[in-house]
Amino acid sequence: MEWSMMAMGQFYLFSLVLGTLGSLCVLFTVYWVQHWRGGFGWDGTNLMFNWHPVLMVTGMVVLYGAASLVYRLPQSWVGPKLPWKLLHAVLHLVAFILAVLGLVAVFNFHYHNRISNLYSLHSWLGITAVALFACQWLLGFTIFLLPWASLSLRSLLKPIHVFSGAIILSLSMASVLSGINEKLFFSLKNATAPYSSLPPEACFANITGMLVVAFVGIVLYILLVSSWKRPEPGVLTDRQLRFQLGPGSRPYPVAYMPVASGPSQ
Repeated sequence: MEWSMMAMGQFYLFSLVLGTLGSLCVLFTVYWVQHWRGGFGWDGTNLMFNWHPVLMVTGMVVLYGAASLVYRLPQSWVGPKLPWKLLHAVLHLVAFILAVLGLVAVFNFHYHNRISNLYSLHSWLGITAVALFACQWLLGFTIFLLPWASLSLRSLLKPIHVFSGAIILSLSMASVLSGINEKLFFSLKNATAPYSSLPPEACFANITGMLVVAFVGIVLYILLVSSWKRPEPGVLTDRQLRFQLGPGSRPYPVAYMPVASGPSQ
């Protein structure tokens, strides 16, 4: 398929929408806990818990999704692949660190308030996503970043790596949505308007959840579009030529030209 100006324009349009949605996901989560839940702290109170949704949405959804799309950038299709591998790994590592801090916040809050851990479906989904993320990062670092693995081993594990990444992102989304729902059910009672009456906080939090769904949906869509995937190594494709020569350029015929080593992601 020819990498046309229209295809490139569509990719960057989706990227712009995705960046906007990701920013809104984080900003809406911060505003929710700042405006309705009292802000932030690190003292074992509800203010400490408030770090949990912000860190998990930022790390496990937004940064994780952005890191997953590094190899879809046209700039990554030409030249050495190692810098893009490093960017992919570092973004995921930062996302994992934020997720761990988010878990520390909620576990410490539960400890100080004598609340049980890991009893809800939300907690099961979340801890599963983080555990799989740790395994995924270690596998990616060991197999795809370090130079010891053979091309055949990387080719064998690459589909599993990509599929696992999509599963982890989907689990993270499910955990965020169930977490929003759980928090609203726990908080909107007694002196407050019930969740069923859809007070402003509930409406705002529900919208935040829908933004997360939209963000994850677009990430998964971009990952699935074959024309936006990094070309396989060994052949300089029409898409790569157009990016090298500039928009509107006519690609010259090339039978074979190595562009990178190792399987593409």
